[in-house]
Amino acid sequence: MKNLFLLLFTILSLVLSCDNSQTNKIVNNQTLNDERITDIQSELIFEHSKVFPDNTQLAFALIENGNVKFYGVEKRNDTIFTIENQQNAFEIGSITKVFNATLLADFVLENKVQLDDSINPYYDFEFNNGQDITFKALANHTSGLPRMPSNLDFDINNQDPFASYDSEKLKTYLAYEMELSFNEDGTYEYSNLGAGLLGHTLSKIGKKTLNQLLQERIFLKYNMPNSTIGSENVSTFLVEGQSPEGKPVKNWNLASLSGAGDIISTTEDLSKFVMAQFQENDETLALTRTKTHTIKDRSSIGLGWHIRTEPSGEKWIWHNGGTGGYTSCLVMNTKNKNGVIVLSNVSALGDPMIHIDQLCFGLMDTL
Repeated sequence: MKNLFLLLFTILSLVLSCDNSQTNKIVNNQTLNDERITDIQSELIFEHSKVFPDNTQLAFALIENGNVKFYGVEKRNDTIFTIENQQNAFEIGSITKVFNATLLADFVLENKVQLDDSINPYYDFEFNNGQDITFKALANHTSGLPRMPSNLDFDINNQDPFASYDSEKLKTYLAYEMELSFNEDGTYEYSNLGAGLLGHTLSKIGKKTLNQLLQERIFLKYNMPNSTIGSENVSTFLVEGQSPEGKPVKNWNLASLSGAGDIISTTEDLSKFVMAQFQENDETLALTRTKTHTIKDRSSIGLGWHIRTEPSGEKWIWHNGGTGGYTSCLVMNTKNKNGVIVLSNVSALGDPMIHIDQLCFGLMDTL
């Protein structure tokens, strides 16, 4: 199979080099319109996509100097084809955490809460051993909470492993099992539990479901009609998630930890959210991108967003995500108004998912 791909790539490359006069060229079986992606970008997509199983779909938004272009591919019969899929929906996994933090920033600017406020008063029970957690610590992963709660039996063979983790189980964890591990300065420790707890708390404050808050405060504001929580609420074509072997899988429901990764969206919708990040007068979005903690020399975090300083000095703001049937990645440079969004139905539970991050950052390098 590998030799077949190499042969196909070689033949198509020779065909391309012999005729550069075409408006629509074929690169690695992808129809390449000169106004959409370059040869280098097409080759990056091919090299990273060929390892995925059949029926894999990838949707791209390439934003350069504030202008967005959409591109999509699907692998069928060991061949990669160009498709239009910017309005197709995918689970975006942990990119949800950015929207969670955006709700928090909105509440802060409305003086509903302050970043250094404790979440404890919003619960009618005492946390285990009187431990205290702030909103900021949940949003920047310095709370000391572990990646997953100890009373969640996360089984990768369970196609919907969070579905039974309801608010009662979360309460049991907080009241009887929670143990925080951190030093006085706070240590970065990525926590799905922490992000889920943040969303759960914001829902309490807003007296609405997390999805209602997202719809009213973010999706409606930034014209994102095809973004939602819950596969039953998707109004556009939902790409079917796949296992690492390419078998259909269920959509995830994160229940009480919804804020950790429950959003379903499209590259078209997410591109609007990214473009809004380029507007200097949006105080809510600016607050989410403000550094709140240094992880190491060239890596820090704001509220939800990770911030990476490139050797060139550019600051790339990013987040990725993954569920049992999908993997995603989003990176942007607000100064240059560049960005890349990649959504896929590549399972985050298999080795090939690393290619989504590599492809996203590789495409960013081409802008």
